[in-house]
Amino acid sequence: MACRPSGSGSYTVVIIPLRTSLYSLDALRFYLWIKRLKDLEKEKDALCSGLEILEKARLWYLQRLEENRARQDNIEANSGAGCSQQGAAEARSCLLRSRIQRVNGSLGSVMSEPNVTSGSIPSLPEAVADSDLRWHNTVLTQEVSDKNRQISMLELEKDALLEQLDELQAH
Repeated sequence: MACRPSGSGSYTVVIIPLRTSLYSLDALRFYLWIKRLKDLEKEKDALCSGLEILEKARLWYLQRLEENRARQDNIEANSGAGCSQQGAAEARSCLLRSRIQRVNGSLGSVMSEPNVTSGSIPSLPEAVADSDLRWHNTVLTQEVSDKNRQISMLELEKDALLEQLDELQAH
């Protein structure tokens, strides 16, 4: 892989005694400097992990391409003869295609996001607002899913009741 964490993967802690008060400006600067180094180290670890995943994904994509070519050759050799499992294979293919397109879109958005590529860091209020919006969106999506489940259950219940009513009216 392109990037391996050195040693055990743990972080080094450096304690340097300060000649001034713990609440001095020098102490604050030192703390912020250490914090920035720690954040950069975590970012590097995340990037290295991402490279490893991308390498595995690249190999997976190559394998899927080879399988796709083999299936195309098989279909061409059979002159398009139908298969009893064609419906299931089409459903799997559609699901796989959908997931691949979602992953490709996510990777594209990560690489094209201005804050990631330009090196500019959003202000804390913007980052908090963005995080809050994402969380709120997740909660709303979950609520919509729950409501859709409830609607489905109620429709099934309604259908069962209408069926019972038809049976009672028939007698």
